[in-house]
Amino acid sequence: MLSNNVSLTKTFRDFRYYEILLVIFVVVLLISNLVGPKICAIGPFRISAAQLLFPITYIFGDIFTEVYGYGASRRAIWMAFFAEALLAILSLIAVFAPPAPEWHDQKAFETVFFVYPRMIVASLTAFWCGEFVNSFVMAKMKIVTKGRYLWTRTVGSTAAGQAVDTTVLMIIAFAGRAAPGEIVNLIVSGYVGKVLYEVAATPLTYLVVNGLKRAEGMDPFDYGTKFNPFARNRAAATVKAD
Repeated sequence: MLSNNVSLTKTFRDFRYYEILLVIFVVVLLISNLVGPKICAIGPFRISAAQLLFPITYIFGDIFTEVYGYGASRRAIWMAFFAEALLAILSLIAVFAPPAPEWHDQKAFETVFFVYPRMIVASLTAFWCGEFVNSFVMAKMKIVTKGRYLWTRTVGSTAAGQAVDTTVLMIIAFAGRAAPGEIVNLIVSGYVGKVLYEVAATPLTYLVVNGLKRAEGMDPFDYGTKFNPFARNRAAATVKAD
């Protein structure tokens, strides 16, 4: 049972599930990048396969901040960012490596692994900005709501983070290549879908968050936290505990 008596600082190694969640978070992000070229048909709608997976990373961002604190979320975001950048670089190397004359699948290979440098910059920048906004809003709203009404934090932080993510992505990727009206349409349609995804996932988020809090003995509040994305993580969180 958590109380207001003693401050307890935990490092990342003290947790049972943090590293497992971090691995899943990074893998989902990388796979969402790889499956992006596929266009899926859901009734009359057409969406990228990445849109089915990428919103999950925001759910993980909420879980990291809610259960482990902003510092743990910051660490996860940076690790995922560098993993995504490494995937992009290695994919370009593999695509530009001369194919063997008897190998006839270069075009198919490029369809999956080749990403234009501009899209790489857009994706990395949008992910970094959006995830940090999501985590910041989540942490601040937890203090304002005094830890109650989790749904307001999960939806509110995603609404803010995805607004930044989607806007940055579409502007960097398509500015000068598409009309302003088309870019706005892409931003609005992508944003609405991602936020609705978060709303639909709220019951599952409740189950995971509550289970992890009990298992880890954590319910951190980021009072006095330095929200600088470049600050070093000396500990995962400072919580009030018996």
